[in-house]
Amino acid sequence: MAEQNQVTAPSKPLNTNAALAQAGESEQHSHSQAAYEQRLSQLSNLLNATKGLWQVVAFDSDQFPWQQRFPILANTVAQIADEDIDALDNDSQRLLAALLPSLEQDMQALPESNIAHLLPLLGAKMNQHLAVKTELPINDTGLSHFSAHIKGRKWQQITAFTAQVFNHDDSKTPVLEWCAGKGHLGRLIAKTQHRNVTSLEWQQALCQQGQAFAYKWQLAQQFVCADAFADLTQDDSPSPIKQAQHAVALHACGDLHVRLLRLASEVSTEKLSISPCCYHLIQSHYYQPLSASAIAAGLQLSRHDLQLPLQQSVIASQRQNALRKQEVMWRLGFDCLQRTVRQCDEYLPVPTIKQSQLSGSFEDFCLWAATEKQLVLPDDVIYDDYLHQGRKRQKLTQRIDLVRHLFRQALEQWLLLDRVCFLIEHNYHVKLTDFCSTEITPRNALIHAEKIHLV
Repeated sequence: MAEQNQVTAPSKPLNTNAALAQAGESEQHSHSQAAYEQRLSQLSNLLNATKGLWQVVAFDSDQFPWQQRFPILANTVAQIADEDIDALDNDSQRLLAALLPSLEQDMQALPESNIAHLLPLLGAKMNQHLAVKTELPINDTGLSHFSAHIKGRKWQQITAFTAQVFNHDDSKTPVLEWCAGKGHLGRLIAKTQHRNVTSLEWQQALCQQGQAFAYKWQLAQQFVCADAFADLTQDDSPSPIKQAQHAVALHACGDLHVRLLRLASEVSTEKLSISPCCYHLIQSHYYQPLSASAIAAGLQLSRHDLQLPLQQSVIASQRQNALRKQEVMWRLGFDCLQRTVRQCDEYLPVPTIKQSQLSGSFEDFCLWAATEKQLVLPDDVIYDDYLHQGRKRQKLTQRIDLVRHLFRQALEQWLLLDRVCFLIEHNYHVKLTDFCSTEITPRNALIHAEKIHLV
């Protein structure tokens, strides 16, 4: 068997056609990697020039904060009917069609007019020029016992991710499943791809449940209970991250998937396949860029900014959306009240509330919020007046957020490309694709990287 896997040097030079094909592949690879770096640079210029539109906190505003610089856009947004806002917000192409012409006119009149030609990038799909989307669902016949305890969309995500990652991959490279939970993804990989899988998870209970399932179904899946942020070589145990390995991470949040990228690049892990999620869950107050190109851009992103790509409720129910609107209205109404009581014109953050609290009254909410913030309310408060003010401010914040949401896709692309370019800088060949439709999950980007062996 060993002899079958042995690679020998050719006894004669490659023929001309083979040499040309090899050179063409190399040239195509270089071009695709350069395209990622070029797009990151363009997005850096665009986001820096327009940050006054998207680096704002709508709750803090009592008017359009960018009205003087973008008067045409402000007028267009103000004219949008209340009943049309949700439909625009949930359809990025309709939103662009409604607002982009006004934004272009305003940009032409500004010193940054040389950036106006980059505005179409706000609607450019990543896979139109930089990647090719393939979606090959796995035949899950006979896998019903695998999906029995997994919610529908999550199972669809797992099967689509596995199909995309291992498409045309006949190797048997061992797999590391990062931030595994109960190991649902690793379990499917072990079963359908016939790989040895190491699943790393920090919660002992989840490791035990996942390992019990693997034993029951005789799968080559072993769990390692460890904190992804800790030293993985402590207690003289070898690191679970190795060179001869394919590391995968489906929706590892924020710094968790960044941690994997850094550790895997240090040991030159053969392959990485990650789908990033929850960019705002970071340990620092501000985002720490990975690639040299992103660092050079000087774009300072707060956790609030990093939440922007996630602000699209394509899978939320009507009831969830209605409750969210009610909560925002009540928070803004209380904000108007607390400014009056405190005689201080600044926003006062209120803790997260339970959904059950929204079944009470606005007055109940205000009394609870005041107690949480150690604020004494007068006995003569006319709560309906402040609820009316909250409703009025909600209409304003919705429109401010509509403009912010023009930049959802561009900012997420910038974050993805920062990761892509970081891997390119560490001698990986990288492809950026979608692994499923946005109806299954809006976080459908897949970064797939393979180590380039320099001779």
